[in-house]
This record gives sequence, structure tokens and C-alpha cells, in this order.
Amino acid sequence: MSSSRAPGTARILITVLAWILPPETASGTGLRVLPAASRPDGEIRLLRDHLRPLVHAALDRRLQAYEALKTRQQIRDYQERLRAEFIESLGGFPERTPLRPRIVGRLTGDGFRAEKLIYESRPGFHVTAVLYLPEAEPPYPGVLLPCGHSENGKAAELYQRAAILMARNGLAVLCYDPIGQGERKQILRDGADRSETAKGRFRPTEEHNLAGVAPILLGRNLATHRIWDGIRSIDYLAGRDDVDESRIGCTGNSGGGLMTAYLMALDPRIVAAASSCFITTTRRKNDDPGPGDAEQNIHAQTAYGMDHADYILMRAPKPTLILAATKDFVPIAGAWETYRQAKRLYTRLGVPERVGLVEADEKHGFSMHLRTGACRWMRRWLLNQVDEVTEAAFDVFSDRQLQCTPQGQVLLLEGAKSVFRLYREEEAVLRSRRQRSWRRMNDEERRSKVRETAGIRPLSEIPRPEVRRRGTVRRGGYRIEKLILKSDGGFPLPALKFVSEKSNGKWTLYLQGRGKQADAGPGGPIESLVRRGHPVLAVDLTGLGETESTAWRYDPKYIGNNSAEYFIAYMLGRSMVGMRAEDVLVCARYLKGQSGEADGVNVVAVGRAGIAALHAAAVEPRLFGRVEVRDSIDSWRRVVESEITVDQLENTVHGVLRRYDLGDLARLAGRERVVFERSRDASGGIVESD
Repeated sequence: MSSSRAPGTARILITVLAWILPPETASGTGLRVLPAASRPDGEIRLLRDHLRPLVHAALDRRLQAYEALKTRQQIRDYQERLRAEFIESLGGFPERTPLRPRIVGRLTGDGFRAEKLIYESRPGFHVTAVLYLPEAEPPYPGVLLPCGHSENGKAAELYQRAAILMARNGLAVLCYDPIGQGERKQILRDGADRSETAKGRFRPTEEHNLAGVAPILLGRNLATHRIWDGIRSIDYLAGRDDVDESRIGCTGNSGGGLMTAYLMALDPRIVAAASSCFITTTRRKNDDPGPGDAEQNIHAQTAYGMDHADYILMRAPKPTLILAATKDFVPIAGAWETYRQAKRLYTRLGVPERVGLVEADEKHGFSMHLRTGACRWMRRWLLNQVDEVTEAAFDVFSDRQLQCTPQGQVLLLEGAKSVFRLYREEEAVLRSRRQRSWRRMNDEERRSKVRETAGIRPLSEIPRPEVRRRGTVRRGGYRIEKLILKSDGGFPLPALKFVSEKSNGKWTLYLQGRGKQADAGPGGPIESLVRRGHPVLAVDLTGLGETESTAWRYDPKYIGNNSAEYFIAYMLGRSMVGMRAEDVLVCARYLKGQSGEADGVNVVAVGRAGIAALHAAAVEPRLFGRVEVRDSIDSWRRVVESEITVDQLENTVHGVLRRYDLGDLARLAGRERVVFERSRDASGGIVESD
């Protein structure tokens, strides 16, 4: 896993900063080191700008690989490689278990009928769905319709209209509730068990983000569970006597377009596919509107070269349609770029007619033009009918009419499991495995495993920082020097060096998750250290303090301000923990060189800085003396055990609980050196001492 830093944009940034900021002889009363945000909107985007060149370089490599696909064998090899890496990034899939389907109600409409269903994609993990059936003679072609991010899931009017349109045109359509929507809310409101119409506590994207934190630690993604729901839904559809399993299609809009893209790439039973209001390019999507919620971001996908076009290329030469809208927030220019790549490859395979694009002059949504486009595509490739499809006026059902469960939520069914319970069960299995594996290794093997998992290079491979002084603030009895440590690749680490004439103790590296200034005021914790004779270097690690991003797309209350940047790095195969751990190593080595001490520097790491400091001390213990970790979780199990986590996303490392936990790092750093103070649970509450 590469941990190289980007030279391009960030190097320019440092040059600009050095030109804008006052010379090192300047003096000021404030503790800010970097200039205030210079963007017209006042937003802070340093980390995104730093990551952008890395993303573009990876996508350029991916495009070179695409351009080299000239023969059928090269195309097959490309497809097999990407599909294997995609599944590995998802952590693999569970074994198939009995679906236990049951029909819980029937409805009739004009030109179709419907069955309300409940089945189990995993034991105790219930799926609620509606199957719309045509009035034609069976067996019918079957179409899976995953929902977008509608609060009421399968009952949303647009998805009903799409399903009814196709059913009235000879297609059996299965529309099911996604996790976090409709009757499958995973976090219910208080007192939900006493209500006949139980509701979830969060909106779909909020719940997806909350449910998307823990699986990262397990080496999975929320997408893993959502894709498995789709695969098992196809199992149900294809297993019916009245459905022809050789004629299966899939179409969906927005979040349903995302799931269509995933499923059509991974499940070979899908003959015809039509993804609506999702397909674009990673390059364009990252810039605007930014990475989506948790299931839209697959670990290392940018690094190993999987872009939106590849969801189509992986299934070539099967018929695939892109549905796009001109006024969509999903960049339509990217849809056309993807279409051109797909069209060229399908042409090489001799079937250019099997890939198409419908463009509607409309906003984001499964509009009538896009619904009819999908229906025509399914009729063409599943019924061998090329004809005009129109949507006449018809009524749709109410939410209550489509309700499958007695109280409106699957979690209130007897024996039901939530996705959070599945996480806890998997962590329990992984725990015993990783503990056995950890015991079999020696310390050097353990350190190598930590570096590999978090993406931390050996110290010898991390260049020493360039240091620039940006002014001095004098305060009673000591001075504060403002510094910029230009870390590897040019990302600026703003720092404050606290020194008094009486400083004769060991250096302390002070890392505050809320920013270096949080504890730097008169009478604060840093001043207390200085007055006891300890010089202090307080540093903002990557994405903290002055370099923390302005919240982007989603409410930062639970997933933090850096969530978009986290996911961009995650898709590069990088962890913010690993990037910050390298920052800690850079700063500790700098301080050790300043002091000339034979033993290591002390560290105080608070909140979000704690886990990075633990990693640094574990892989390079000789750099450090005492390591105090305050107001941080002391085990990633606390994240897995909590449904509602606060600011824990950027503390996650993909697959780490398959290999080690935080206690293992503390022991590797030297148990006598590491002290946890005021340990927190994953929602921020103080943990009572055992």
C-alpha cells in the first residue's frame, strides 16, 4: 500500500504560503500560522487539494490500461482482474443461506398485480419487497429494481411508477427496501416498539454513513451488505416458477443506479442493465458534488483502477444503458465520457448496439423519460421487442398498502437482526483469529503488519521536513515560535514551539485533535508543561486544526468535517490514520534532532490525534518516551459495538480488526510507556474504569 505524498498542488501551496506570510522576524499576538482561507466562499480545502493530484495520477494510469485493451483476451483479463479486486475490496461475500420467503399480502392494479414479500438475505436479516407481475402468460422476464435514497424506500412514487410501467409491459419487477430505508431502518426512534408505524431516527444517507463506519474496520463496506441483499433478491426472483431465470434485468435510479452498477458488474445473471442518474467519472464526481455516502466509496478502487466506466466494461458485451439528466448534480459530462469508453470497447467486441445512453433535459430523478427509456431497454433485450413505450396515467399505492411488516419495521419482527448485530458477530469471529495470528508473530513481524495495514512507511523512507519560521509571539515568561513543517509531498503542518529560558526538561510533542490552539491559551495544559521546564511543540496533524476541511455534503455531527477527504483517500487505498502517523514520526524525529537527546520525546495526543500517535509509537518506539493518549477510544471494538458513532470515521483503517487492535499497539510501543487517560466510547462518552 503506497504512502507517497503528492508533489504538485501541495508544493505550489507551500510556495504561496511562504510568499503570503510575514517573514520569520515578524511578531504577532495570534496563534494562527497559515493564512485564513482565501477561497471566495471561505471554505478550507487544503486536504482535498493535496489529494487531487494523487487521484488524477491514478486515474491517468487507469486510462492507459484501458487504452491498451485491443484483443478479446486482453479484455477478458482486464474484466477478471477488476472483478476479483472489487470483491476483495468488499471483503468477499457470505455463504448463501435459506431465503425463507413468504408472501404477506396481495394487491391488484390496472394491468398488473403485486405480491408483498419478506425474505432473509442472511439469517434473521429481513428484506421487505414488492413483486409486480404482468397479466401476460408466464414465465416472465424478471427485473430487479433497487431503490434510490428515498425515505420510504419501495413505496416512493417514482419507483412504483417505474415498476408498474414495466409490469404493464410484460416484465416481472422486484422492488425491495434498501438498508436504512422504508421498513428496513437500522436505528429506530425511541419507543418504536410501541408504535404501529415505527420510524427510523435518521434519514437514509445519515444512517448509511453511521452504518458505514464499523464495516471498514472489518475489511468490508456497507456496500458489501447492500450488494448481497441485491444478489439474494435476484436469487429469489430467478427461483420463482413464473420467472425465466435466463432473462434477468436490473435498473435503478440515483442510489439505485449505484446498486445497479455494482450488481451488473458482479452478478453474471443480469442480462440487461440500465443505471439512472449515477454514472459519471470519479474525477468529476470528486470535484463536484464530492464522494457520496458510505456505500458509494470502495476501498482502493481508484488505486487499482476502477472507475465508473468499469462497471460497464466488466460486464461487456452484455446490454447496458446509461440514463442521465442534463440538470443533474451528477456531472453529465462524466456520463458521456464513460459512454464513449464503453462504446469503443463494445465496438471492439463487435456489438456497439449493446451499449446506449438516454439523456433527459431534467433534474436528478427517475423521470418519465428515463423510466420509459429503461422499460424500452428491458423489452428490447429480455422480450426481443423493439417498440415505443409510453406511460399513461395510473394510480400508485399508499405507503401503508405496500407495508409488509405488522409494525412497519423489520427490526420489530421476532428474531430480527440489525446490520450492527452482524458487525458484532463478525468482529467476535475475527477477534479470536487475529489474537492467534498476533501471538505467532515476533515484534518486527507485528510492526511490519501494522505498517502494511495502516500505510506507514519505515522511518528511513520518510524525508525530513523543511521548516520555515513564521513569527514569534511573546507571552509572560516564554515565547511561542510559529512554524510550518513541510511534510513529505508538501502538505503544511502548522506548529507552535513553546520555549522558556528555564526550559531544561524533555521535549513534549503535543497533538490536539481539535487543533493545536485548543490547549495553547494562557493557563492551559501546554503552558503548564512549559512552566514546569518542558519545551513543547504543538502541531496540527493532517486534516486537524488549521488544515481541517470545511464540512462537505453531509452534516459533520457524526462523521466529521473531513469525511469527503477521508473517502477520497480511502478510494486511493490510504488511511488518514496512516498519513497522520507519518506526521507524528516526522515531528518526533525533528524534535529529537533539536534536543540531541538519546532517549525519545514525550507525546500528549488528545482526541482524534490519539490513534495516529499510538501507531507511530508502535512502529518506531525508539523515537518516543511517555505516550499519553487522552479522550480517545482504547479499542476499535467500541466502534463496532456502537450504532451511533461520533467523529470516528477518520479513525478507521480498512480491515484492521482482521490484524490488530489498539491494545496491541500499546503493547508493541511498550506498555510501560503508553497511558490511556479519560478513555471514551465511540459516541464520545467517558468510559468507566474497569
